[in-house]
Amino acid sequence: MDFLLDPNIAYLFLLGGVFLAMLALATPGTGFFEVAAFFSITLAGYAIYKLPFNGWALIALALSIVPFVYSIQKPKRELYLGLSILLLVVGSIFMFRGSGAGTVVNPLLAVIASALVAGFLWIAIGKSIQAAHVRPAHDLDALIGQTGETKTKVHQDGSVQVDGELWSARSEKSIPSGSLVRVIRRDGFVLFVEKNS
Repeated sequence: MDFLLDPNIAYLFLLGGVFLAMLALATPGTGFFEVAAFFSITLAGYAIYKLPFNGWALIALALSIVPFVYSIQKPKRELYLGLSILLLVVGSIFMFRGSGAGTVVNPLLAVIASALVAGFLWIAIGKSIQAAHVRPAHDLDALIGQTGETKTKVHQDGSVQVDGELWSARSEKSIPSGSLVRVIRRDGFVLFVEKNS
């Protein structure tokens, strides 16, 4: 386990663990991200316990979760996602301290890893937020109350054209082909219609 005491390795585990935790928050229930985040953060925690670290960097890292959670709740909160990514990057780079005031993590490694994580979080989480809040293209409940035209005779079965699409339909009373109808309810993909008066 001595290799974990290399600040560069510990930095990668820490950055990866927080990154995976953020993915787990954005896509809950997968199980994979949660388990991987737990193991990465546990290994990074061992290094934090053994190596000298900056308390303010640990606080910045912990605080990165707050704007992140706020940003994934609704779309158009990119500023908070950006703030979260910034806190994550700065907190992880400056987590471990050496004898001087700077970082002990290799600067080239820090730039490359931070850029990859920040870019992936910005794109992936941004798209996840958009996808989670997009109204489905086919909101079947939106068909209720719309008018259409019967394409066949409708009673126990039949077909109607509503909203530019052909649907299976039923009606309490017989409705001849070519009649205007209104959707009163639906059962799965079957529309229940009545003659539009």
